[in-house]
Amino acid sequence: MKLNELRDNPGARKPRTRVGRGVGSGKGKTGGRGQKGQKSRSGVSLNGFEGGQMPLYRRLPKRGFNNPMRLSYAVVNLGRLQKAIDAKKLDAKGMIDAAGLQAAGLVGKLGDGVRLLAKGELKAKIEIQVAGASKAAVEAVEKAGGKVVVAARRAAKAKKGSEAAAES
Repeated sequence: MKLNELRDNPGARKPRTRVGRGVGSGKGKTGGRGQKGQKSRSGVSLNGFEGGQMPLYRRLPKRGFNNPMRLSYAVVNLGRLQKAIDAKKLDAKGMIDAAGLQAAGLVGKLGDGVRLLAKGELKAKIEIQVAGASKAAVEAVEKAGGKVVVAARRAAKAKKGSEAAAES
């Protein structure tokens, strides 16, 4: 078999139905929308409309709120940390911080810092600085002979308002 002989299985790719392209196509004239009425016209959106009955989203009570002070952490698990050390993406000898984790591709956007969780197992002795860590993760790192430095909680969003009030 050569590259120029490669073919898809017959029937694997079905061409897209082009509606409203002549009666002979089977999807011409009304284009599968039936006769007249609101739904046959363009620009119709009836999601959530239940024919005048009180819609579900209004029958159910409101619940909860969005906390504007909520912190969002980038999560790193011990198993992925060990994998990165084995792949030589991280150096276990030096201090590992958020910038190092980002450079190794373990976290994307940092948000309010990195939170260390205990999923997976860690064999390497590491020293890591994070914004938060679970008890189990701290125990696992210390069991392997390492150390977790949890930075003071950075409530950056809360600080902005209090700093402005303190200055005036």
